[in-house]
Amino acid sequence: MKWRGNRQSDNVEDRRGMSGGGKAVIGGGLIGIVILLLNMFGGENAKMLTPVLEQINQGQQTEQSSGEQRPLTPEEQEIGDFAKTIFAYTEDTFGQIFQENNMDYEQPKMVLFSDAVETACGSATSASGPFYCPGDKKVYMDLRFFEELKTRFGAKGGDFAIAYVIAHEVGHHIQTITGTSGKVRQLQQGKSQTEANKLSVCLELQADFYAGVWAHYNKQYLEEGDIEEALSAAHAVGDDAIQSKMQGHVQPDTFTHGTSEQRIYWFKKGFQSGDINKGDTFSALLK
Repeated sequence: MKWRGNRQSDNVEDRRGMSGGGKAVIGGGLIGIVILLLNMFGGENAKMLTPVLEQINQGQQTEQSSGEQRPLTPEEQEIGDFAKTIFAYTEDTFGQIFQENNMDYEQPKMVLFSDAVETACGSATSASGPFYCPGDKKVYMDLRFFEELKTRFGAKGGDFAIAYVIAHEVGHHIQTITGTSGKVRQLQQGKSQTEANKLSVCLELQADFYAGVWAHYNKQYLEEGDIEEALSAAHAVGDDAIQSKMQGHVQPDTFTHGTSEQRIYWFKKGFQSGDINKGDTFSALLK
């Protein structure tokens, strides 16, 4: 993806290389459990993907960072600059889309971290994968995750896989500020775990759709193979693909993010339409 020389976001806090440890994992993002569900149902919900998460100890306290920070390598500096530029692209794109729909876009923030991090949603380690915390409206990224996505889960890799994930997490921010996440929380109350999971899948697929819309608005920056990288990442993090790889069988009732096919479909729908109003995954999937 073309990015060098373009604006980098001022809404990024780089904590990579800072010392400090973490005991708890609050999941979310593409491979972890949706942080929204963990806040609602507690650690039990995370057990559905225990092979993916290293541990769940919600409510435990972690050590605060000592503030010491090692110098970043040139490779780390470059991937950080790339992430900051992509985040700036999301600010410009969704700012424009919201303006076109007579709304104001409240920009989120992004935190780059290594190993462990404190959030308003609790403590997390890199095992949770990238995630969005509605409590502080921040996207959290351990950028080393993408090497694991390629080596462990079979994604092609490439810089656009990172861009797709960032845009997906920003999609969760959009759901927060538009009230979609709040409505889902209300709908999940009193539902069985299976029914609550279906609503979670709708939420995740809509975030994939928003990532596709973002890509549509940024075609001028795309290079050959970029969309294939996004689709490969989407396929790798489908619930069926993860469960098949990690536990050897698939349990559809426990899906919280959607199948590989669904994730690809909704990303492509967003990319092809470019219309943020065509992402009603709830009506499409809860018939």
